[in-house]
Amino acid sequence: MPTFRYSAFNQKGTEVSGTVDAAGETEARLQLKQKGLYAKEIAPAVEGGKRKLFSSGVSVPDLSLATRRLATLLGSAVPVYEAVATLWEQEAPGELKKVLGRVRDRLAEGQGLAQSMAAEPAVFSESYIGMVAAGEASGALEVVLERLAEFQEDQAEVRSRVITALIYPAIMVVVGTAVMLVLLGFVVPKISAVFETNKATLPMVTIILIKASALVRKGWWLLLAAAFALWTGYKRLIKSEELVRKRDRLILKLPVAGQLWQRLVLSRFAKVLGLLLQSGVPIIKAMDITGEAVVNREYKAFLAEARESLMQGGSLSASLKASPLFPPLLTHMTAVGEKSGELDGMLIKAGDAFQKEFNATVTRSMAMLEPLLILGMGLTIGFMVIAVLLPIMQLNQLVK
Repeated sequence: MPTFRYSAFNQKGTEVSGTVDAAGETEARLQLKQKGLYAKEIAPAVEGGKRKLFSSGVSVPDLSLATRRLATLLGSAVPVYEAVATLWEQEAPGELKKVLGRVRDRLAEGQGLAQSMAAEPAVFSESYIGMVAAGEASGALEVVLERLAEFQEDQAEVRSRVITALIYPAIMVVVGTAVMLVLLGFVVPKISAVFETNKATLPMVTIILIKASALVRKGWWLLLAAAFALWTGYKRLIKSEELVRKRDRLILKLPVAGQLWQRLVLSRFAKVLGLLLQSGVPIIKAMDITGEAVVNREYKAFLAEARESLMQGGSLSASLKASPLFPPLLTHMTAVGEKSGELDGMLIKAGDAFQKEFNATVTRSMAMLEPLLILGMGLTIGFMVIAVLLPIMQLNQLVK
């Protein structure tokens, strides 16, 4: 039976929260009423208390296209239920069609669009739901959905750019590794057998090559076992929140990858927060949602502290300025936005700027990585050639 998280008021007017098992939200509300609780908010509980982003078989491009179509229908004065029903009819069979069907059914029961989508946490992120709820409250739902579609398209473009940039290096690494294994497993043993029959003193590089070949041929299962043990150990370690935060902190300190990751996180932070504020979400709630959207634990922990500072009357720019995680450009633009009353627009501009820096850095990094990979493969093959040729040259000198 599904589990629902709730926030409710008891008979004394005190707000309480918890979970309740029920077949649906209506039954959950009735159970709370029987306990003397008046439900303020009910949402499906997600394992671990976190929403999974787009992990149910619905791709980001498909969801962004559906979001844009929904915005177009609502902009044409089509009621919400009819718009979702139209999307469901037009959608090809698949996971998204099932999700739209369930959202349509909840709308038919009288639920709002945000509440209906909140029951699908694997598809609709918390930032998505927050913006839709704000759009419903402000009466500008179609405008909010247009912004959501643009944001999702930007995220899909970033992901596509990264994947495209990594395809060529990945192919080179895979092919190079396969060639090395073939040489060490089949070619080197035949050559080393010739050297062993002559019982000549072999150079150190040749001995290293022969040892590596023996390890690949006879100890391949040890290599697989070690790789499996490392992977299993890593999966267990990342269950610790403290260790994951240390890992994320270490990633940020890496020479090139750290800079790339930081630009990506900053772009996502600024854009999500700016879009939430632009859609009418209060800044405290927007900071809470943005913290869930930012995947780096170091940034997530700081945003939680910044949220507490805002609740005590502090400013966002002052909080960002106190942390080395945020560059002067972002803190300055945030301060200007707060003074001018256009914080949402300045954050979105900052997010666009960081995304452009990320794209430029990816292009430069890939331009450097490709020749480095070729150089590394050349040096490796050159080492093998020298290791094979040196004893042959020694044998020729002995014969002479």
